[in-house]
Order: sequence, then structure tokens, then C-alpha cells
Amino acid sequence: MTASASNDLRDFRSALRNRLIAAREALPAAEHARLSREIERHLQPLLEALKPAVLAFCWPFRGEFDARLLVSGRQPGGLRACLPVVKDNASPLEFREWTPKSEMTEDRYGIHIPARGAAMRPDAILMPLNGFDEAGYRLGYGGGYFDRSLAALSPRPLAVGVGFELARVPSIRPQAHDLPMDFVVTESGIFQVEAGRLQPRNMR
Repeated sequence: MTASASNDLRDFRSALRNRLIAAREALPAAEHARLSREIERHLQPLLEALKPAVLAFCWPFRGEFDARLLVSGRQPGGLRACLPVVKDNASPLEFREWTPKSEMTEDRYGIHIPARGAAMRPDAILMPLNGFDEAGYRLGYGGGYFDRSLAALSPRPLAVGVGFELARVPSIRPQAHDLPMDFVVTESGIFQVEAGRLQPRNMR
């Protein structure tokens, strides 16, 4: 890719990211809560079907879906949970064990992470979506942390993108290093990535 094309792609993604985050943050509180309940209603049967022993999720940031109640509600049944921790800009994420009683601190981005806890290898990751496209590719915050982590973990955890339908776009213009999700969950339902396309799935 030429320097000009690389700059064009960076500008495209930055503008798209900013627009979609602003739309999410502009959701009225009641509407955000309603859409979040629908997302949780779809996530429940998906997690029942996937049966992860260790589930990673992200502390809610800038109006993202809040998975804490969903995750903590499954912990009495034996689920172990963890949160991603940025070690440095070029390394994969560390996944640190979390419970509702964990002592929390803030990372360099102002996101809550466990102050301490065992490093874990998740079977599945609930990944927040600033944007997602019809091929199942995710638009994050631009750091590439999740792509590096998915590529480094063996076996690769199932990647479940979680977000609102307002984040759906035709294409995020994925590059060779971008990795598609296995599933995407929004208030509209569960979508599995098959043959390079999002396909609706009924897990009930």
C-alpha cells in the first residue's frame, strides 16, 4: 500500500470511528438501556451454546454495551471471567481474572482493569464494536490490540463482537492484518460469519 493510500485509509477509519462513537454516545439513556436489554437477551442463548469456561469481556467505555451483569450472573454457575489489560503498544493483550469483588484501577486510557489477578487464556471474547461491516470485520479504536491477541492465542478464542445496529456499515475497508469476528450480536439478533458474510442465527 502506498503512503497516500495508507493515509486515506487511516483518515477514512478515523472519521468513521468518530461518527459512530458520537452516534452511540448520543443515544438517550432510556433507548440505550432498551437496546442493551435486547443485546443481553440474544447473548444469553449464544453463551449457552458456546459454553466458554473462561470468558473475556471489556469494561464499558464511551457508551458501549455493559456486559458486567451478564457475566457476573453466570459466575455462580462456574464461569470464570477476565478483562483485557494493555501491556505495551506492540504486544498482545493480557487477560486478567475479574470478579465483582476485584480491586480495580485505571489504565492509560481511563478504562477500568483489575489491579491484580491471574493471567488467563479465554475461550471466547466479547469484543465491543465501534463499527462492524457485512463481512464481520470490526472497527475498534485503532490500536490493533485485539487483532494481535487473536493471532497470538492458540487455539484462537471465539471472537464475539457486541454492539448496536447503528454501528453497522457496508465495509470498514479491512486490511490483511484485520481478523473477522466469529459472531456479531446486536439488538437485532445473533449473526454468524460464514463464507465472508454475516448470517442470522437462531440459538433458542
